[in-house]
Amino acid sequence: MSRNDAAPGTVTAPPGRIRRLLSLLYVQCLIGVLAGAAVGWLWPSFGADLKPLGDSFIALVRMMIAPVIFCTVIHGIASMGNARAVGRVSLKALIYFEVLTTVAMVIGLVVVNLVKPGSGLHVDPSTLSTEGLPPEATQSHESVSAFVLSNIPDTLPGALTGHEILPVLLVSVLFGFGLNAAGEAGAGITQGIEKLSKILFTLIRWIMRLAPIGAFGSMAFTIGNYGLDTLRHLFLLVGSFWLTALFFVLVVLGTVMRINGLRLLPFLRYIKEELLIVLGTSSSEPVLPRMMAKLQHAGASKPVVGITLPAGYSFNLDGTAIYLTMGSVFLAQALGIDLSLTQQLSMLAVMLLTSKGAAGVTGSGFIALAATLSAVPHVPVAALALIFGIDRFMSEARALTSVVGNGVATLAVAKWEGQLDMARAKAVMSGEIPYTSAPETDRAHEPQGGPKQQISPVLDAKPKETEAAELKSAAGSDRDPVPTAG
Repeated sequence: MSRNDAAPGTVTAPPGRIRRLLSLLYVQCLIGVLAGAAVGWLWPSFGADLKPLGDSFIALVRMMIAPVIFCTVIHGIASMGNARAVGRVSLKALIYFEVLTTVAMVIGLVVVNLVKPGSGLHVDPSTLSTEGLPPEATQSHESVSAFVLSNIPDTLPGALTGHEILPVLLVSVLFGFGLNAAGEAGAGITQGIEKLSKILFTLIRWIMRLAPIGAFGSMAFTIGNYGLDTLRHLFLLVGSFWLTALFFVLVVLGTVMRINGLRLLPFLRYIKEELLIVLGTSSSEPVLPRMMAKLQHAGASKPVVGITLPAGYSFNLDGTAIYLTMGSVFLAQALGIDLSLTQQLSMLAVMLLTSKGAAGVTGSGFIALAATLSAVPHVPVAALALIFGIDRFMSEARALTSVVGNGVATLAVAKWEGQLDMARAKAVMSGEIPYTSAPETDRAHEPQGGPKQQISPVLDAKPKETEAAELKSAAGSDRDPVPTAG
């Protein structure tokens, strides 16, 4: 029986619509997450063995992170053409990061003191052991001066071969200012870096096609290795942490979006593919290149995106901030340690340092918590064994909160700098201008207002105008062409 001969009242889904639906990355990732959870639940041993699928995908993306940040930050600074403008954007971003991180920590501190998820466990500290914890959690942690020195690479190329973001940012900023100071000699290098970044984003698009497989493997490992029953024992901590993270996103970040004339829910719908990838892999790193492209598509200028978003991955980990306060106080409650308000505030001050510089990879929050406990005498590091088994179930919330927080931060800084096209941002988030990952070289048309102009501050012979005018010019001409709707 053909589709036209179907019985009256029968509803059949058009095959073309199903194919289009299955071709969407977020649908593929959702299927991967659900399939991985089912495999891990039904065949735990087999699911645990699928860990290399998720690890391989994350490794492929991490391989591209350093060169992408290097090219984007350098081109962003060169496009601004004004050291004071770059410094102003960076200062505003850092102030925003510090304020929002502090707010996240305070909210976590309030919730954990009200809910008291660790009260009543009465764990004997003498029974705790660091055996079974990852080596990074038990090693001695560096002082503030050692932390600063560790982020200065031995060589310039060495920053691109490591796994830390801060050394890459340091080298990129210095190199960007160096190109500006080089005058005409740096113009060709700047154009070459821009072309290299296009090649890198093409490679990223190819790698992202493997995201559903990576999400499948990571979720199968999580459920297969830890089991759903693990949540039963410490459900109150996990549940309260997820709800706190959700409150922070909806209320705090929602308020920031409202203040800047935008709405949070349309933005969440706009980045739903990235959120599902983060949910499946428990890591925010795989979506960094796509978030940069999507924020530019939403109307934020390339210089602001190139500076703010990568910096947020080191300085604006809102999810980790909430986790640090809730995790440390939970452990104190479980051990029967009564922390005074002064002691909790001193821990919060330490956390403002230990939360910085952590890469957005699975387990970084747990290592940051270990660094916090080793820096204060109130709670023994061995207490981490109490939550090590369920940390994986909280890493998704940490990564999701941080991804949304960094996206909102980038839009906010762009708005404050006058480098956000508000009309375009609203149109993109409402779906009027859909995002496609079409290669930049294949885009059919340029944005409204004429063809894209090559920004070359060192070759610009016109007299300099005010800083605001320079930033506005950079924002309008240096934004990537609008991707065509497929």
